[in-house]
Amino acid sequence: MPARWKGRAEGQNRTGDTSIFSAVLYRLSYLGSGPIVGPGLFAVKLDSVGGNGYSPTSRGSRNRRGRVDGVSESVNPGLWVAAAISGISLVVWVWLLLFRGLFWRTSQQLKAFSANPTEGPTWPGVSVLVPARNEADAIPESLPNLLLQDYPGPIRVFLVDDESDDGTAQTAERAAAELSAGDRLTVVRATPPPAGWTGKLWALQQGVRASGPDNARYLLLTDADIVHPLDSVRRLVEKAEAEELDMVSLMVLLQVRSLWSRLLIPAFVYFFAKLFPFRWVNDPENWTAAAAGGCILVRRDSLDAAGGLERISGELIDDCALAWLVSEGGREGGARIWLGLTQDVYSVRPYPGLSSVWQMVARTAYTQLRRSPVLLAGTFAGMLLAYAVPPLSMLGGVGMAVAGVEPGLAVWLTLSGVWAWAIMSASYVPMLRWYGQPLLLAPLLPAAGFLYALMTVASGWRHLRGRGGMWRGRTGVAA
Repeated sequence: MPARWKGRAEGQNRTGDTSIFSAVLYRLSYLGSGPIVGPGLFAVKLDSVGGNGYSPTSRGSRNRRGRVDGVSESVNPGLWVAAAISGISLVVWVWLLLFRGLFWRTSQQLKAFSANPTEGPTWPGVSVLVPARNEADAIPESLPNLLLQDYPGPIRVFLVDDESDDGTAQTAERAAAELSAGDRLTVVRATPPPAGWTGKLWALQQGVRASGPDNARYLLLTDADIVHPLDSVRRLVEKAEAEELDMVSLMVLLQVRSLWSRLLIPAFVYFFAKLFPFRWVNDPENWTAAAAGGCILVRRDSLDAAGGLERISGELIDDCALAWLVSEGGREGGARIWLGLTQDVYSVRPYPGLSSVWQMVARTAYTQLRRSPVLLAGTFAGMLLAYAVPPLSMLGGVGMAVAGVEPGLAVWLTLSGVWAWAIMSASYVPMLRWYGQPLLLAPLLPAAGFLYALMTVASGWRHLRGRGGMWRGRTGVAA
């Protein structure tokens, strides 16, 4: 789905008394024929004064009309452009805060189950499908809880070994044997993906086929690095049965341990929720559809009615594609899906540095933009408008105020930047609390936003080079 939200100076050298602050303002000033004050678009052209030009540390005296001596009577048009852009950015954040499905709240959560497993109707069967490619390190942490699920109904785990070369299948079989749970595990050796299929979807397709004889009502699609609590399947099924849902998906808790992951991982979930507001996803009257691939419970008959995984065989963003597929083509009369947060289901995959997060985003971001250079440019511009403009506006306004230039516009730029930055930071606080991170990270959201904008551009570059969707040595869609 397309995203919704989408000078350097060249001037003469100046002599006279200077300071570091003044030099910075000058270097960042707007293009002009004469000396100017202010960073970038916030610059105001100054008439030269005497033979030495304008002295930046001397603000000049004010004449009767309140203007600084040496300042041109006409305001640099760039200032008005900057003021307009700053105002637009502020309006954008007010709109996001109030009218974007309250995406910033963390209220859409999977609650604890309330049903008594010894009473009520028979619990339906569940087939758990785990695609695994070189996941020998994660299997010992994630598989045991799946095999030991406290679920009253029939349940079987199908681990699909996707051409691993690190002993993933053997590790899984050994873990099941140690738990005396071999009867609950079936290891499926995947074949190479045929033309038009991504590796993960082809692995899931083979899992769907292998689980066919069980005729389970539900399929639980979960990644090999995801750890479930022992009551996870029961809670997911209860949610689906109680609310007659065709799909229940959870945004699992991601690892936040390194400095880079503290800056970027909560922001990743925040941006995902902004792109697909959970309230909108969960509203049957709203067209928004999304899912989180780490944990998806889907009715088998709804998947079959929608045409099966064959319909989305080449989709790199398979989770959201599956949500669209089920919501649009599931049960007659309209399928219903639900997406929420959880702190009980979590990933063990680490994000030790910037490169690990960069690879995660750059792998599929350009696909989300339909591989369109136009949408890529628009998204990059939108990210700059939302995340770069507020702090730059505030700093530019402060710089103008210090220099005594156009006080009215300086106040507007400062206040509009401060308010936009404050709204942005306040909207980020609930996600930081969800991840147990210091609230002092909230004002750093512009830095995270700028990095994600660069990752999106990098994703486009990777696709142009034919390396889009690269995952563990395999490129996207099989040819």
